[in-house]
Amino acid sequence: MKSTNKYFGAIAFLVLTPLSFISCDDEVDDPYYLSVLVKEAIYEGMQDWYYWNEEVPTNIRLQNYGSNEDLLEDLTYKSLDKWSYLTTIDAFDKAFTGQNAGHGVGYTLDQEGKVFLTFVYEESPAGKDGWQRGWEIVEVNQRPISAYKVGNGYDLQLGPNTSGVNNTFKMRLPDGSTVDRTISKEEYQSNSVLHQSVIVEENNKIGYWVYNSFKATPQVQPTRSVEVEESMAYFEENGINELIIDLRYNGGGSVAVAEQIMNYLVPADATGKLMYTNAFNQNKSKLNEEQHFKKKGNLALERLVFITSRGSASSSELVINCLSPYMETILIGDNTYGKPVGAFPLSGFYKPLKENNVELVPITFAIANAEGQAAYYNGFPVDFFAADDPTRNWGDLEEDRVKASLSYIRNGSFRTADKQHYTPPSWAMIDNFKGLLQEFPVY
Repeated sequence: MKSTNKYFGAIAFLVLTPLSFISCDDEVDDPYYLSVLVKEAIYEGMQDWYYWNEEVPTNIRLQNYGSNEDLLEDLTYKSLDKWSYLTTIDAFDKAFTGQNAGHGVGYTLDQEGKVFLTFVYEESPAGKDGWQRGWEIVEVNQRPISAYKVGNGYDLQLGPNTSGVNNTFKMRLPDGSTVDRTISKEEYQSNSVLHQSVIVEENNKIGYWVYNSFKATPQVQPTRSVEVEESMAYFEENGINELIIDLRYNGGGSVAVAEQIMNYLVPADATGKLMYTNAFNQNKSKLNEEQHFKKKGNLALERLVFITSRGSASSSELVINCLSPYMETILIGDNTYGKPVGAFPLSGFYKPLKENNVELVPITFAIANAEGQAAYYNGFPVDFFAADDPTRNWGDLEEDRVKASLSYIRNGSFRTADKQHYTPPSWAMIDNFKGLLQEFPVY
């Protein structure tokens, strides 16, 4: 979860004192001194901004650390923090606007342990090659899928996400036939909306929206998603009175986009009411603030049905948490991930980070909804367990989680007949990633 740029306006007046004084211009260009300056900036940034800054050790000897990552690891509060990370400024900015490099796919296991494509970004190499959710991966680079099993999951060893990296896949299609495809990893613009449709049943017009990550549209100000605007207009034009929001693989993203979505979904009478409060550490408590709803559009929904999983994290959970005081929210699928805290990048406040293309993204704040719900580190429990069925493409009304959602909308409750044998998955794609990629998991 990334904070919006509004926080930068509130703290831009802060004067950052020099971290070190170098008397010789030659030393400024020396790699050793640059490394020292960066490490000092990371340490100071954690002391200043880290949400658990009181837990940051004070006996750190910076010269003992060979890498910035090792230093950050020793500065984080292990009891709660699984998310603070370092990346580059370029990578951070690209990720939050969906500018990716790779094949452009996700994968997961079905209930039998087979490996299936879960989603495919339209403009990615795989998307342009026609790949679809529901294709089973049988071989990778002439090796059977079983050769890639690691623990409870799979590591397909696809190489770095840089242009020109090739991989060959053998896949089984829903009709039983197999195809062999060799594609290169390339740069592409990812789409957040994987599917949208309207299901008409008697007196109901039910929107179904598969939303995969909270990404802002590049170079659009104020920060927002044009895709979100187009989806909400689509649902308004079709006059929906129910909405299923599928966040099963959504690891989070921009808080600004999450706010945008919530303002479309919330009832009109919530305008002006509290959306959330955030809290920084004690040093920065003067920056604590409240955010209030400002209704957008004409959707008039009394409840929302969310499809979730352990891959639903961060901004996905923020939306559920902030809307639940104002409308009925039903969760179907599996319990969410559990990330009630957020972060924003600190390179803008520390010159050595900015000049060396180092982005420090530590946890900096916690968010509570209007009822004070804030510490959901174990995630949100579902109202009804249902398995992910990756053998079926988006929009298939017989997919288990979609089927259960529609049943609830029809009946207002979960019937015994809807219940199925369900074993929570022992592995999810989010488990293969850390740092920036955990928020936007994709291969």
